[in-house]
Amino acid sequence: MNFPITLKRPLVIFDLETTGVAARKDRIVEIAAAKVNVDGSEESKCWLLNPTIHIPEETTAIHGIADEDVAACPTFAERALEIAAFFEGCDIGGFNSDRFDIPCLEEEFLRVGINFNSAQRRRIDVQRIYHRMEPRDLSAAVRFYLGRNHDGAHGAEADTTATLEVLKAQLGKYEALPRDIDALDEYLVPRDPLNADRNGFFRWKDGEWTVNFGKKRGEGLKKMMIQEPNFFKWMLKGDFDADARMIAQDALEGRLPPPPKLD
Repeated sequence: MNFPITLKRPLVIFDLETTGVAARKDRIVEIAAAKVNVDGSEESKCWLLNPTIHIPEETTAIHGIADEDVAACPTFAERALEIAAFFEGCDIGGFNSDRFDIPCLEEEFLRVGINFNSAQRRRIDVQRIYHRMEPRDLSAAVRFYLGRNHDGAHGAEADTTATLEVLKAQLGKYEALPRDIDALDEYLVPRDPLNADRNGFFRWKDGEWTVNFGKKRGEGLKKMMIQEPNFFKWMLKGDFDADARMIAQDALEGRLPPPPKLD
C-alpha cells in the first residue's frame, strides 16, 4: 500500500520515554521508531536503554519503566551508532516531536559526539497537524459547545462572556465532571499533598521540605537556607512559577512552608 505522502527519502516516526521532561537534562530510557521507506515498505526498531541516571518514581508511574528494569540494558552511548544508522538519510516526525523528542534525541547524540543534524531533515510533528486541523482555541470551543460563531473574538469582554457560557455548557454536557469547585480543581490539575508548590519544585520527604529538581534534588531546605542562600536568589531570577518563587523568598528570609496536612 502506498504511503499517502510522497516521500523523497524514508520517514522515521519515533517516540521517546525518558527520565523527565527537560530535553537538555533528562536521558532517554526507551526509543521506538517506525520507518516508512520510499517504496511504502515499513520497518521498526525499539531500544530499551540504561539512562545512567535515576528514573524518578513519578516518571516511572507514567511510563512504567524503573531503574531495575534497565539496569542491565545498554546505554545510549553503546547503541548510538546503531540508532544513528537507523535514522541515517531519513526525515523525522512524532507527536510533539518538535518541542521534545527531537531536541532530546539531539542532546543524546551530542553527548557522544554525533551530529544528528535535525535542521537538515524534513520534520513532521503530528501534534501540529492535529492543532492546525482541529483548533482548540476559544472560538472552536464556542462552535463546539454553543453551536455558533464567536463574534468579538479577542475582545476581553466578549471572550469572558463566551468562556463562562462554554463552562456552563461543559457542565451540562459532561455529567462526570465534579460539581464542587475543590473537586473540579483537583480533577483538572491534581494536587500532591507532599508538594509545597503546584508543580512540585519543593517536596516533603523523610519529614522535611526538600528541593525536588535539578542537581539539588533531595537537599533539605533548612540546610540550604543556611549553607546555600544563592540557590534561592537564583530561583527568584529564574522562570519559576510565582508560588515556587514565594517559597524561595521565604527561605531567604528564614521561613519554611508549614508541614503538609496528611490524612
